Amino acid sequence: MTCKEKLKKCKEEGTALLATNFYNFETLKGLLLAAQKTKSSLILQTSESTLHYLGIKPAKALADSMLKEYGVQGWLHLDHGSSVELVKECLNAGFDSVMIDASERPFSENIKITKEVVEIAQKYNANVEAELGYVAKLGQKQSLEPTSAVEAKTFVEETGVNALAVAIGNAHGFYKEKPYLNFERLKEISAVTNCCLVLHGSSGIPDDQLQKAISLGISKINLATETKNIFMKTLQSVLKDNREIDLRKVFPVAIDAVNTLITGKLEVINTVRHA
Repeated sequence: MTCKEKLKKCKEEGTALLATNFYNFETLKGLLLAAQKTKSSLILQTSESTLHYLGIKPAKALADSMLKEYGVQGWLHLDHGSSVELVKECLNAGFDSVMIDASERPFSENIKITKEVVEIAQKYNANVEAELGYVAKLGQKQSLEPTSAVEAKTFVEETGVNALAVAIGNAHGFYKEKPYLNFERLKEISAVTNCCLVLHGSSGIPDDQLQKAISLGISKINLATETKNIFMKTLQSVLKDNREIDLRKVFPVAIDAVNTLITGKLEVINTVRHA
């Protein structure tokens, strides 16, 4: 089953997939141990920074080999691709899904760029995700203005995009105060679009809000910051006043921490179906 088919099935069945970023072998292992334990499918995501760090082809080979090793159904996704050129590189390398993020461009330009990527991805049968509205990135001020349902309808119809990330009070990174998702706007967007809806910035969103978002139409939930944070905080704790130089004895504790985090997230997500 392709990533595009799986997300379409999630939308039809009223379920959601967890899409998790990995950064190295250790974080990837933690994610897959959790998916294996909960018998869950998983979208593995790589940001541009991760691809600069690992390389596109090594990231693809690592994901493929580890999915096979742990017996997990999963797909590799480019998260927040900033250019058509990068999208093409990832598709040529065999990525199952790509995101083109032109959300900070004018509406008409976002449509034009996204439509171009959708057309390119057709011959690969790959899933294409875009973003509409302002989901604040790290260091940016969060906007209170959610994605317009009217614009979402037009955007999806004109681009033919498979998945759409929306702004409903969510933001990338950690929240300075408890977030409150705009569920009324989510319902409005869900009612007028036929593609998979995506929630970015789930790190720090309370479990009950994640579950309600799924019940109202979200079919893909992105998680990154919490994974990085727990991995590094665990390592920092272990390495404090520690003279161990064998990284093979140090990393497993951080891998276990990622495993525990993702297991909890999957258990939260897997119990919900859309109303």
